[in-house]
Amino acid sequence: MNDHAVTFRKAAQHLRKTDPRLKTVIDAVGPCPLKPYRYRFALLLRSIVSQQISTSAARTIYMRLNTLTGKGQPTVEKIMRLSHDELRSVGLSNQKATYVRHLAEMVLQNNVRLHKMHLMSDEEVTAELIQVKGIGLWTAQMFLMFGLCRPDVFPHDDLGIQNGIQQIYQLKSRPDKHTCIEIAEHWQPYRTVASWYCWRTLEMEPSDGPW
Repeated sequence: MNDHAVTFRKAAQHLRKTDPRLKTVIDAVGPCPLKPYRYRFALLLRSIVSQQISTSAARTIYMRLNTLTGKGQPTVEKIMRLSHDELRSVGLSNQKATYVRHLAEMVLQNNVRLHKMHLMSDEEVTAELIQVKGIGLWTAQMFLMFGLCRPDVFPHDDLGIQNGIQQIYQLKSRPDKHTCIEIAEHWQPYRTVASWYCWRTLEMEPSDGPW
């Protein structure tokens, strides 16, 4: 069993003890299978592509971009070889094409050190990522959770998290930021895992997770 699997098994045990309502979800869903994502640049690229469009549209555009960049995962070098018009040709908006190029430039210039981020703190990772046009706090949090498997990230502004908490706690309305943060205090130091179960709760309906 790898280190992350051990951590998440401990997380599930902790969350079962500290939150009886979440325990019901954990028992129904099963183990959290998150593991670090190897292709960090591609993960950020996909996050930019996915902004403010449907999951199906994002998937189509990303597949076109992947085809355009050639065999294997999109890389900084592959993106830098494409013109702005070529980026636009796959369905990216003018703004997103600019964001994609800026991401590649920032990584190439070593302003965003993707290869070192597993050695950096959550705060350091976030500070580097939000330098990139089109990447804000939410995207940085998703990268920490799904790219690096950091165990204690809580994206309180995420609509899915709010809806999941509303469903788990049977609240009359969707909770605000402060209510979510207060509830999540009981989940520390495993708020990433608890958040994952919030998303899975919605899939029982079903609904999509964040990515």
